[in-house]
Amino acid sequence: MKYYAADIVFPVTGPAIKKGIVAMDDQGVVKGVFNQGEVDDSQVEFLKGALIPGFINAHCHLELSHMEGLIPQHTGLPQFLMKVMTERGKKDKTLDKAMEAADKTMYENGIQAVGDHANSAVSAKIKEQSPIQYHTFVEVMALADADVEARIDQAKEIEFHFDYKRSSITPHAPYSCSKTLFKAFKKVVGEDNIISIHNQESDEENKLFRYNKGEFLDFYEKMKLSVEGFRAQARNSLQSFLPYIPTKNKLILVHNTYTSIKDLDFVDRMGRKVYFCLCPKANLYIENRLPKVENFLLGGHEIVIGTDSLASNTSLDILDELKVIHAEYPHLDFNETLKWATINGAKALGIDHEMGSLEEGKKPGLVLLEGMESFKLDPKIKVKRIR
Repeated sequence: MKYYAADIVFPVTGPAIKKGIVAMDDQGVVKGVFNQGEVDDSQVEFLKGALIPGFINAHCHLELSHMEGLIPQHTGLPQFLMKVMTERGKKDKTLDKAMEAADKTMYENGIQAVGDHANSAVSAKIKEQSPIQYHTFVEVMALADADVEARIDQAKEIEFHFDYKRSSITPHAPYSCSKTLFKAFKKVVGEDNIISIHNQESDEENKLFRYNKGEFLDFYEKMKLSVEGFRAQARNSLQSFLPYIPTKNKLILVHNTYTSIKDLDFVDRMGRKVYFCLCPKANLYIENRLPKVENFLLGGHEIVIGTDSLASNTSLDILDELKVIHAEYPHLDFNETLKWATINGAKALGIDHEMGSLEEGKKPGLVLLEGMESFKLDPKIKVKRIR
C-alpha cells in the first residue's frame, strides 16, 4: 500500500479535499481517499500540487500521428480533409514510430484511456501493448449507395483486429455518409456498439445540408466523389442525420464547433443520451474557432474532452485542452471541467466502473498537476504521472 498526499485531491465524484491523501495498492487500485490526519504521516509521500485521476481522451486518431506539422493551420475543414486523404494513402516508414511516440506521450501526459478513430488495423499492435486502455472506433464512409454494403463489411473486418470488448464501428461524419449508409448501419449494429461521429466541425457542413452549397461541393469534385443523390434538407446537419442513428446506442458527437442552441433543443426533443466531445485545440488549428460552451451548459448536456490527432494539433495533452477552454471561459469552475476530462469521458466509453475518478476499487491512474495550489487552472501548471 502506498499513500500520496497533495495540496488538493480532486476525487471528481466527490468534493475536493485540501491536504487530501490517496491510498493505492501495488496494482494501482484505489483503496481509499482520506483527509489530513487520518493516515500516519510517516507512511505518506507528500506532493506539491493537485492529485487527480488519469485523463480520458474521448477523441483521437492515433494512425495520423505521422502527419504532425504537415498540414497548415486555419485552412478550414474541407481543405484539411483533402490534405489528410491525400497524405494518409502514402506508405510512410515513420508511421509505426510516430504512433508509438504518440502513445507514450499520451501516457506520460496522464491519459488513462482513449477513444480512438481508425480506418485500418495499423494501430492494433501498439494498442495491445500500451498501458493506455483504448476503445477503437472503426470508421465507415460511403457516399454512393453501391458502396454501402462493402464498406460496412470492410469496417467489420478491420474491427476484428482489435479487442472486441473495446471496439465498435461508427459512421465517420454526415458529409461522408449517405442516408442509405445510415439506414444500413442502423440494421447491422447491436445496442452495445458505441457510436462516435464527427459533428458540425465546420459551418460548411451546415451550408451543405441546408442549401447544398459551399466548399464541400468543391471538395467532392476535386476528390472525384459523386453526390448526385444528395438533397438539401433546409436544416443543419445534426438535425438531418440524428434521426437515422440507433436510439438505444451510446452516442458521442465530436467537435460541435458550429452546433447551435436549436440543434441542442432538437437533440433534447429526441430524448437521446448524447455526449458532446470538445477538441478545442484542433478546432483552433483547423477553423480558428471554438465551440460555444455556454450553449451546452444551458441545457445541462454532458461534455467530454478530446485531443483529435497530431495532424490537427500541436500536442496530445488533455491538460492543454482544458487550459484553452479556461482561457476563453475564465468563469468556468475547474471542478466541473475536470469531470469533462475524466468521469464523463469514462461514462461515454463505458469504463466508468474502472476509471475516471478516485474511488475505492477503481484503477484510474494517478496524476499530479504540479503548481496547482488553488481551485483555479493556471497556464503554468504542468502534468506529471504518478501511477
